[in-house]
Amino acid sequence: MMSIAEPIQIGQALNRDGVLNLNKPAGWTSHDVVARLRKVLGVRKIGHAGTLDPPATGVLPILVGKGTRVAELLIDWDKEYEAVLRLGQVTETQDGTGTVVLERSTQNLKEETIRSVVAQFQGRLRQIPPMYSAIKIGGTPLYKMARAGRTVERPARWITVQQIEIQSIQGRDVSFRVACSKGTYIRTLCDDIGERLGVGGHLLHLVRTRVGPLHVGQAVSLDDVERESALSEGSFSFLSLDVVLGSLPAVVVDPEAVPRALNGALVPVSALSGELGRILPDATEGKMFRVKDEGGRLLGLGKTSLHARDDCESAGWFSMVKVFVARSTS
Repeated sequence: MMSIAEPIQIGQALNRDGVLNLNKPAGWTSHDVVARLRKVLGVRKIGHAGTLDPPATGVLPILVGKGTRVAELLIDWDKEYEAVLRLGQVTETQDGTGTVVLERSTQNLKEETIRSVVAQFQGRLRQIPPMYSAIKIGGTPLYKMARAGRTVERPARWITVQQIEIQSIQGRDVSFRVACSKGTYIRTLCDDIGERLGVGGHLLHLVRTRVGPLHVGQAVSLDDVERESALSEGSFSFLSLDVVLGSLPAVVVDPEAVPRALNGALVPVSALSGELGRILPDATEGKMFRVKDEGGRLLGLGKTSLHARDDCESAGWFSMVKVFVARSTS
């Protein structure tokens, strides 16, 4: 697990590139939050990674500045949730916002049965995405089809549930914690558990407690950001790009090779130092890594290449795939 950066005051963050750890309020879409923060912070380039449904709260990674350019790298971060499954009711949306379409008694359902079935939903699983989701089929989001009364076949997707643990069972409500891979729908997980128990179920409550290195206990609320928009003394957790990308190996490029690297030219790996053992153990094509200058400044992301040039015998090369500083004119 990568370390969390020291909190950065909001006045500093306005001129930084990275990821803000925001605790999304209930009732807001992820898009609504981004639109509000764009106005509050006065930042043009801003986005989010890992959508949360409007009823859910918890960690919503907000990408600021050049942080918007690494969204695809953050999608793979695993996630943790605390959820409440209500047994005995199936809804059209698989959560509490939808109409109840089926009810069954849970009176004869034993606690040991619930615990046994929930334990079966750990490991690598195939999950069918819900109709009320943003996944597109034939170019149309599924939720638009669902609102029009249409149901279409959706291909199952592989997900991984690293851990699922029941925290309490109170009547027909089952509180649990789950750690899972990207693309996991917790409301579908609840629906599937309810179906396997034979009584149905839906997601009643959801909090995302972690996304990668971002923990809800270190997240800032939207209200806090708005109150501190005048650059008061308050602070919040803001990760620099270097910290956000900390799981990637770091290398240092020789000063004379910096201009070539920043301008996208192939540069020999011999111009690098640092964690080379993590990127070239087998001269593998396409390994990505952080590229820094001798002063420790993050220049961007590089990728190895086995492409050979006629003017050099070496086949060990790299090129920049993302540049975070001004390109050199040298």
